[in-house]
Amino acid sequence: MTNASLSQSLLNWYDRHARRLPWRVAPEDRISGEVPDPYRIWLSEVMLQQTTVAAVKDYFERFTKTWPRVEDLAAADEEDVMKAWAGLGYYSRARNLKKCAETIARDHAGRFPETEDALLALPGIGPYTAAAIATIAFDRHAAVVDGNVERVLSRLRRIETPLPAAKTEIRREMAELTPEERPGDFAQAVMDLGATICTPKRPACGLCPWMGACSVQNSSLAETLPRKAPKKEKPTRFGAAFVAVDGSSGAVLLRRRPPKGLLGGMTEVPGTDWSETFDPSTAVEAAPFQGAWQVCTGEVRHTFTHFHLRLQVYRAETRMKATERVDGSWWSPPGTLAEEALPTVMRKVLAVALG
Repeated sequence: MTNASLSQSLLNWYDRHARRLPWRVAPEDRISGEVPDPYRIWLSEVMLQQTTVAAVKDYFERFTKTWPRVEDLAAADEEDVMKAWAGLGYYSRARNLKKCAETIARDHAGRFPETEDALLALPGIGPYTAAAIATIAFDRHAAVVDGNVERVLSRLRRIETPLPAAKTEIRREMAELTPEERPGDFAQAVMDLGATICTPKRPACGLCPWMGACSVQNSSLAETLPRKAPKKEKPTRFGAAFVAVDGSSGAVLLRRRPPKGLLGGMTEVPGTDWSETFDPSTAVEAAPFQGAWQVCTGEVRHTFTHFHLRLQVYRAETRMKATERVDGSWWSPPGTLAEEALPTVMRKVLAVALG
């Protein structure tokens, strides 16, 4: 099959089987003239990085209800944005999201640039996101390559070079397959094919519109592609977290992390540094104040991109007035604790300490 016939067969399949997603314009609506909203495309693409569609949907709905336009997000308080993002992980994305919205509102009159080069100049937008916005929102010809696309094309063309070395070849194949007409729908079609048919395990080859052209259809080789270079073993870091609870109100002592670095700008309970050489015998010396700190039953375990983390949790009951001079901290009442910009690891800490 030629590239043109492959592209058309997939678009025909997409017109019948496209996933209904809250940020997407359905194929029939797009053909009839409805235009995708670049703001919604951008927001969804940033949220979907390292995250699944199922995990993103509720966050996307809350964001777009609270901030329906990019100008609204630009004017939002950064702390509110971080709170709304809490739980999605990779928190630098949320900080860049706010910066990007501010740049678009200030320098582009609230309108997203339409070209990949102009989009790449915006904070937090890399090559993949720029290509996705240009193609899906503005129907510009660009090679959009995410994990689903890598899987589909490595199988279609039997690309056995391990990732990330195979990325250049896969991007070239995607560029050649992407048609001049409906390139945005085509990009989404390949993504949908990978998400629903050409899945990592047990791909449904018999339902695939590219079945006749696929190099590994119905073979055991399919599940081995794309191949990936061996990952380095992640180190494990250790530390302690201190949950101070006001004895009368149940409020918890919190503080904000530095604006840059891991979990930058997020909220946490006081704690030690995290290191591979952490000495638990000296942990209490790092407590935010002297008190009757008790070790909680249950260790918190969490995995970040580059390391595993194990935290010992300590709890102490006190009175707010006794600790009101703790620098940079505040007391969060039980009724508002769930609304704080707490990353998942800190919610795990509170679950251990508070039950």
